[in-house]
Amino acid sequence: MSIPGFQTVMLPLLALTGDRQQHTLSEAVDALAAQLGLSDEERKERLSSGRQPKFDNRVGWARTYLKKAGLLEYTGRGRFRITDRGVEVLQEEPSEIDIKLLDRFPEFIEFRAPKQRADEEEDVWEGQLTPQELLESSHRGLRSQLAQELLERVRACDPGFFEKLVVDLLVAMGYGGSRSDAGRAIGGRGDGGIDGIIKEDKLGLDAVYVQAKRWKDTVGRPVVQGFAGSLQGEKARKGVLVTTSRFSPDARDFADRLDRRIVLIDGEELAELMIDHGVGVSEVETYVLKAIDLDYFEGEW
Repeated sequence: MSIPGFQTVMLPLLALTGDRQQHTLSEAVDALAAQLGLSDEERKERLSSGRQPKFDNRVGWARTYLKKAGLLEYTGRGRFRITDRGVEVLQEEPSEIDIKLLDRFPEFIEFRAPKQRADEEEDVWEGQLTPQELLESSHRGLRSQLAQELLERVRACDPGFFEKLVVDLLVAMGYGGSRSDAGRAIGGRGDGGIDGIIKEDKLGLDAVYVQAKRWKDTVGRPVVQGFAGSLQGEKARKGVLVTTSRFSPDARDFADRLDRRIVLIDGEELAELMIDHGVGVSEVETYVLKAIDLDYFEGEW
């Protein structure tokens, strides 16, 4: 089964608190996971950010919504319990608790009214994703679009600029020593299938041989094999082969079986690395997502 959405969790969570006792979020997560029959793998599935288990996140948001509607109340030190209003809702024996039901309460309407600014945001309130999951999904979509636009730009640039771009990326990743050292090292050879040599670290203890080609077609095994032969001729142990297109499975298999290390970077990975290391992109906006510090509230008073 798939992990239930946070709206699906709201009724079981409220029912769990029907005993009028205080509960903690961790207790609720364990109890609801067992009640809903979640497997260990489903319990371990995390948000795309990797920061929190997905089910824990959804139970947490379910608690938030129920609290905003006045069905739950916080009692301090990370604990919560059902309210008289929550008991009344349970006595109605609803088949589910959804946004339509919570909209009966003015506190909840006030909570969500300022957020009704776009159709996309309505998907949060009416769907199964938590706001945090929607934020992460939006981020992935924007990043994917940016990567595609980057790759189109890179493919349109001239070969000389592409070699400069590769230098900038390798330096941003911590290779090549200074920018001037790297710039002199690459782009000046162009023989034997090697476009340049760059330091592996700032001390120059080892060298990485680089081939940077702005190809359009799929790069096959013969190209990788030729680059490997060039490395052998130079008695080099490490190489990086960068392309704006893609590598065939045969080419990747050949590189994996080589004694000397050759890293293959295709167009998609190149764009992702450029984003990760700030090459060819600039920061437009920064959003800081904060969460409750449970240690602060659960510590000794």
